[in-house]
Amino acid sequence: MRPSLDKPGLRDFDLPGVAPSRQKRSQETTLALLRAGADMLRRRSLAELSIEALCAEVGATVGAFYSRFESKEAYFNALMALAARDGEQRLVEIRRPSPQTGLDKRCHIVISGIIAWMRNHEGVLRAALQHDDTRPDKWTTFKALAQATTKRATPLLLPAMGKGRKAAKTRAIAFGFQVVLGTLVNAILNDPGPLSLRSKEMETRLAGCLLLLLQAEFDYPTPK
Repeated sequence: MRPSLDKPGLRDFDLPGVAPSRQKRSQETTLALLRAGADMLRRRSLAELSIEALCAEVGATVGAFYSRFESKEAYFNALMALAARDGEQRLVEIRRPSPQTGLDKRCHIVISGIIAWMRNHEGVLRAALQHDDTRPDKWTTFKALAQATTKRATPLLLPAMGKGRKAAKTRAIAFGFQVVLGTLVNAILNDPGPLSLRSKEMETRLAGCLLLLLQAEFDYPTPK
């Protein structure tokens, strides 16, 4: 089962800095606090997220919060861990397309999955990026996930890029994802427009962008 805030399991609350909850009611309170925080971070920064406002949102006491989370930092770490686990599970669930599936369709499958994950955890991802200014370690989890995404997507895309020059094509895929993820991070952090993370056109254009970058590799000169 995918670790998310929609259908969490006991394992999902087995997180550093989070007191284990075995009783259903206690788990529900923990879940409510996590859901509320993830939602509130869509509209405010981590610094602006107060424990008092968070608890008021779900009808819990501040004492109930600290009986579950060692600190606000531990709470944020739990949100990031759940987002990362969800991302990892999504990678596992990507099915290898049939041999007849073209490169354009493969690009769209991969890009749609990445954007769906980012939309689900938009507030947490933005907070992690903003938090990165003072705590560089906070973004390390998602850097690793980005690398894993590229690694996972490579064997899905390579078969549709023709035979030969595997190393060059693998590098082209890696660069393509650098462009894609850079665009999405900028959309999350700055939302400069014209397309937002929520725009369906973002999926279409980014999939097309990745496709063009990979197609360019067909005629790209081999480095000497």
